[in-house]
Amino acid sequence: MSDSTSNGEKRILIIDDDADIMLVLASVVEDAGYQVSTIDGGNYLEQIDAGALPDLILLDMLLSGQDGRQIARRLKEQATTRRIPIVMLSAHPDAQREALEAGADAFLAKPFDLDALLATIAAYLG
Repeated sequence: MSDSTSNGEKRILIIDDDADIMLVLASVVEDAGYQVSTIDGGNYLEQIDAGALPDLILLDMLLSGQDGRQIARRLKEQATTRRIPIVMLSAHPDAQREALEAGADAFLAKPFDLDALLATIAAYLG
């Protein structure tokens, strides 16, 4: 992971249980100049470092053992994380309504266009 970025050290957290997707996302986002951290399993919420909160979260909707919608709801309920934009990702294109109802700020259906992903990130991070 790169520590120097052209985007003012903006940090993006990727939460996905598919290692291949996470690798592609991390590579694309890092190449765009963002700092990237990843969480790929276990209790996702407990792994979010309160001392280094991300500026944006890319969150898969269906995770092994947990539901991304529940994670989004919990993040939006907590004072320390409620203002962090969440972009929810899902292979189910009709899941947009559920993602937004769960508190996601944006939704991208997999497979998504990488330019659309970067444009969505830029829209929230300026």
